[in-house]
Amino acid sequence: MKRKPSPAVRLLYSPACHRLSLSVRLQHSTSQRGFFTTEMAAKVCRTVLLLTRSSGAVVTGLPALAISSQRHQQHIRSGWRGAPSWQGQRLLSSSTAPEEVTVVYQNGLPVISVSLPSRRERCQFTLKPLSDCVGVFLTQLQTEDRGIDRVAIYSTDGARVASSTGIDILLLDDFNLVINDVTHLVRPPRRDLLANDEAERLNDVKFLVQQLYTTMRIEEHQLSKEKELVVRLEDLNSQLRPLEKVREELSRKAERRTTWVLWGGMAYMATQFGILARLTWWEYSWDIMEPVTYFITYATAMAMYSYYVLTRQEYIYPDARDRQYLLFFHKGVKRQRFDIYKYNELKDSIAEVELDLKRLRDPLQLQLPVQQLTAASKD
Repeated sequence: MKRKPSPAVRLLYSPACHRLSLSVRLQHSTSQRGFFTTEMAAKVCRTVLLLTRSSGAVVTGLPALAISSQRHQQHIRSGWRGAPSWQGQRLLSSSTAPEEVTVVYQNGLPVISVSLPSRRERCQFTLKPLSDCVGVFLTQLQTEDRGIDRVAIYSTDGARVASSTGIDILLLDDFNLVINDVTHLVRPPRRDLLANDEAERLNDVKFLVQQLYTTMRIEEHQLSKEKELVVRLEDLNSQLRPLEKVREELSRKAERRTTWVLWGGMAYMATQFGILARLTWWEYSWDIMEPVTYFITYATAMAMYSYYVLTRQEYIYPDARDRQYLLFFHKGVKRQRFDIYKYNELKDSIAEVELDLKRLRDPLQLQLPVQQLTAASKD
């Protein structure tokens, strides 16, 4: 009795081509070989087809299976090519350029639109060409976005525009706005220049507006300035009071010692007169004392000249008295460790503040009428 061959089906993986190959071999107990039956071949085909669908492999050796595998791979490729375009774009990173700074005129006023760096938002700044300057615009930018560390305006040739430049002058040409490390090229819209007559009339209007503003705000400015000066004067006086007490005490001591020196000089001169008179009329005669008085007078002249050589001042009694007073006063300052430099600085500051108050309260500054000014001068 012949035994049916037992088929052995093996799937081999080829790393070189990344495919699965089917190897079917019939094992016989004898040396005879045969072919598959129809039923067994159908089972093998179904099994391999399921494997190829799950793994996407290409089966070699069976033509029908190879064609089925190729169709399956083409279906997968066509499905991948038919995928939406946004799936491939997910892998791409896009970087957009910073938005431009635009300048438009609304109701006759320039409106500058800038993208703020912190929130990436567009912000509009309305400026006044006649009164605003570049510094005002830069301050508004930093106030609006605290993330701006550095902001400046440069001309197209690289020169920095001063903060005092007017907005009307800035918008005449193109310029670069630098915010942190980003440079924006700003191209203001071109406007026709005014004629000479219109320009002069516009300058007159600007001058009148400035005068009107000054006239309306002068009283408020004077009141605020006077209040500020009064507060400063009170502060300086509060700092000066303790120093003033120490200075008065030192001044009294120096005055007392200077008075003693003056009376000591008077006592010396009276004693000298008494001794010379006693020697001239009682002890000796005038013939003997005359050369003595001459040498005493000459010695006094030499002492006065020595005073001039040492002090570079003529020996005049008021000046000599003031000098002696200052010597005693500064000795007391060193002894008490009195800060004379701070005292002098406070006195100078108080004098300046009082002078400013006097000038501020001047009737001419207050714009008083003529009658009130005359009455104030009489008082």
